[in-house]
Amino acid sequence: MKRILFVLLLLTLAMPALADQQKPGKGIKVHPARATWNTGYFQEALVREGLKELGFKVKKTKELQNALFYQAVTLGDVDYWTNGWFPNHNSQLPKNAYAKIEKVGYVVKAGGLQGYLVSKKEADKYNIKSLDDFKRPEVKKAFDANGDGKADLTACPAGWGCEKVITHHLKVYGLNDSINPVKASYSASMADALARYNAGQPIFFYTWAPNWTIFKLKPGKDVVWINVPKIMPVEAQKIAEDRMTVSGVEGAVSDPIKLGFVVSDIRIVANKKFLAKNPAAKKFFEVFTLPLDDINAQNTLMQNGEKSQKDIKRHVKNWIKKNQKTWDSWLTAARHAAK
Repeated sequence: MKRILFVLLLLTLAMPALADQQKPGKGIKVHPARATWNTGYFQEALVREGLKELGFKVKKTKELQNALFYQAVTLGDVDYWTNGWFPNHNSQLPKNAYAKIEKVGYVVKAGGLQGYLVSKKEADKYNIKSLDDFKRPEVKKAFDANGDGKADLTACPAGWGCEKVITHHLKVYGLNDSINPVKASYSASMADALARYNAGQPIFFYTWAPNWTIFKLKPGKDVVWINVPKIMPVEAQKIAEDRMTVSGVEGAVSDPIKLGFVVSDIRIVANKKFLAKNPAAKKFFEVFTLPLDDINAQNTLMQNGEKSQKDIKRHVKNWIKKNQKTWDSWLTAARHAAK
């Protein structure tokens, strides 16, 4: 009897320790951020769920423009986000940022594809191969939706990394008198472009992958990727100039195609002090990764109306259920890192 009581006592004493191992982040507050583009919400929500399962108290997510996030994470005002695009975002980092922040893991390695697309019907009709073709009067007229004499391009809102590159392109290729970049809310602008396409009208837009746009508008069938006239990188792109011309892009007007954007790695960016204090979180960041198709599929659900926080939580729950073995292995790795 005494032996049984002794064993029970040992088990009772061990249970809190076992619980702490399962929840290495217990009691620790985490301050996440996310980007303003909703195609990045899914990975943020998945990482948030992982940290919660590890015991962290994850506070309300701050939605920030790129430059504001990198300033905030450098200062330690937020701890991380899942929306780093590199080298595309390099130019938006504060000076000496790498003394305070770290890129961790790969949400999608070489997953950040960017470029310009036009409706295939018009590309075939007007033989559009590159941005230079928008200097032709008949092309400008065909894509002029507001009657200002310029082709309307669904572009990037102010503050996005792609906005600076598009502005650079219009300048160096001499296109400011030929193309009007629409910089309103991207989701709203693309919804408008999709509506115009469905009504049989021409469309011209910038997009990236992962994104719902190339689920709804299939490259090669509905739209085509077009070239920039020649590769003329901005300063931040020069170190990866070789990643601006890409082969094997489905639905491209040429192979290889000169996209004019660097194919980027999507990465988590976090404050170094936060990572040093929380090895379980760092390990989870390191092992967390997603297939592009999974992100595109979820983005399409959002575009179809499933975009509330409740919807996104359900998407997260369903993804974890379908990928439970992988998910559990990430949590196990994170717990081991905390020992």
